[in-house]
Amino acid sequence: MLEISKISQLKYLLFGSLYFAEGLHLSLSTVLIVIYFTEKDISIATTTLVIGIAYLPWIFKFILGTLTDYFIKYGRKFFIIIGGTLGAGLIFPLSIIDPKTSLIPFTILLFLSHTFVVFLDISADAWAIQVAKNYERGKVNASMTAGMFSGMAFGTAVLAYIASIYTFPTVFIVAGIVILATIIFPLSVKEKKLIKKRQPILSLIITEFKKKNTQKVALFGFFAAMNFGMLLMIIPEYMMTALKLNVVQTGLLTTLFPIATVIGAATGGTLADYWGRKKTLFLFLSCAIITSALLITASTWEILAILYPLIGFLQGSTSFAALMALYMDNTNPKIGATQFSIFTSISNFGDITIATISGTLVVFLGYHRFFLYAALVIGPALLILYFIKEKWGKNINMSDK
Repeated sequence: MLEISKISQLKYLLFGSLYFAEGLHLSLSTVLIVIYFTEKDISIATTTLVIGIAYLPWIFKFILGTLTDYFIKYGRKFFIIIGGTLGAGLIFPLSIIDPKTSLIPFTILLFLSHTFVVFLDISADAWAIQVAKNYERGKVNASMTAGMFSGMAFGTAVLAYIASIYTFPTVFIVAGIVILATIIFPLSVKEKKLIKKRQPILSLIITEFKKKNTQKVALFGFFAAMNFGMLLMIIPEYMMTALKLNVVQTGLLTTLFPIATVIGAATGGTLADYWGRKKTLFLFLSCAIITSALLITASTWEILAILYPLIGFLQGSTSFAALMALYMDNTNPKIGATQFSIFTSISNFGDITIATISGTLVVFLGYHRFFLYAALVIGPALLILYFIKEKWGKNINMSDK
């Protein structure tokens, strides 16, 4: 079997491939189902509500993270395989359920599928915390983000094209098969199980979150994620409703976002390891305020084709690279799945709750005011970031925490 300790570059390929599966899965909810529901004349308020419900497991990741840490003697790979297999398997039934007439069963299956993909996600994160050195975590998170948004690019471009030629039920079948295929690679990687007994999870979590800096990091993540949550589902809907683009045009234009996010993650991850987490976050979050506000000028697809990838670049460099490295720096590896998933659950709470009501907000505010509010929510995040103490440096080890 392949060993990460002997092939240092293997970790980038491993975690990138796992996140590719996640990205493909997320593209179904964030883009393809939005298009699917729009074609079926299901309102945007209902669409964002359904997707918000399906995303609830991402808010409560810490519960599943605690479960994987409790059974840590089985290792991380065990839960990756289980989560990936069942998460993909539950996509197949969506191909035979019409959301127009059976919205509740469709929502339940989508919810369960996300639940098992969360197992894959938290186990991959915990494995990465275990094997990645402090000074390479920015690049490890960049590889994860590259994998995720490569999966999203594949989903929004290829699967949207399949939907235009065949049907959306065919899309669900293809997506399930591809996700299952990506789970084969982790089976060939040897995992070193460092901890073979149950950990005092609750006491360790209480100890970690009594730290003021840990609390500030968690609060920062909540506000930093809200901008992304507001824009994620609304921009694809804006393309179809306001700009009158068809499915293929929307899919192709949306593909620019994950491609730019991958580039942003590589840039942000590298800079986070070179400059530090805070400087990188300050720079790119400040740029995100301006770019989000400029969406009010996107009256043509050409303007949106410039702004949308730029937003993706900034999201990749911040939320999906530097922020995740900041989380890893402040995570105790003994409870890696639990603590890191608490951090990301708090971010997801800010992201998903605002995304769930984003359709309703657009109805009440209109697109222009909505885009301006999306820019303003970044302000509190920058204020909190200023007070965070950074645990970063090429010579810092986890034992120094």
